[in-house]
Amino acid sequence: MQKKTREEIKRACLKLLDELPLSQVTVKAIVQECGINRNSFYYYFADVPALLEEIVMDDADKLIAEYSDAASLEECLVAATKFARENKRVVLHVYRSARRDLFEQYLCRVCHDVVASYSAGVYENLSKGKAIAEDDKELMIRYYQCELFGQIVLWLESDMKYDIQKQFSRLLELRRGFGIEMIHRSLQSDESGR
Repeated sequence: MQKKTREEIKRACLKLLDELPLSQVTVKAIVQECGINRNSFYYYFADVPALLEEIVMDDADKLIAEYSDAASLEECLVAATKFARENKRVVLHVYRSARRDLFEQYLCRVCHDVVASYSAGVYENLSKGKAIAEDDKELMIRYYQCELFGQIVLWLESDMKYDIQKQFSRLLELRRGFGIEMIHRSLQSDESGR
C-alpha cells in the first residue's frame, strides 16, 4: 500500500507539471489530485522539491540501467533525452523554474553514466589490448558528457523545437573518426612515455 501511495503522489505531481509551471504545483494540488490527505503526502516527502528530486533521480537510475550497453553516441543521446521527449511540458516547466539545477544535475549524471558505459566498450575494441591511461579515459568521457549535455541544453533553450536526434546524427557524421583519433593519440602518448 505504501509503495502504491508513493507512486500515486509521483504520478499526480507529473500530471500537474504537465499542466502547470512548477511554481503552481503545490502540496494541496497534489493531494487533491491523488485523493489523499496532506499528512499522507508529508509521510513520504518533506515538500514538493523533495518529491521532484526523487522523481528525477528515479528516472535517471532507470535510464542509466536501460542504456547501460549503449552501442553508439546516438544511443547515449536517446537515453539522455528520453524523459524530455516523453514529458516535454513537464521538463520545460521544471527547466524554466527555480529548480532548473535539479534537472541539470539529472541530465549531467545521465550523460556521464551512459557515455562512460558506451566508452568502456569502445576503449576495449580500439586499444587492441593496450591500456589507455585512466586520466585520458576520464577526460574523454567528460568531453563527450559535456558535448551531449551542451547539445541537450541548447535544445531545451529552443523549447525542443528541432529534431535533436537528426541534428546530433549530422554532427557525428561531420566529426567521424575524431574519437578514434583521440584514443590513438592517448596510446601513442603512453608509448612515448608522455
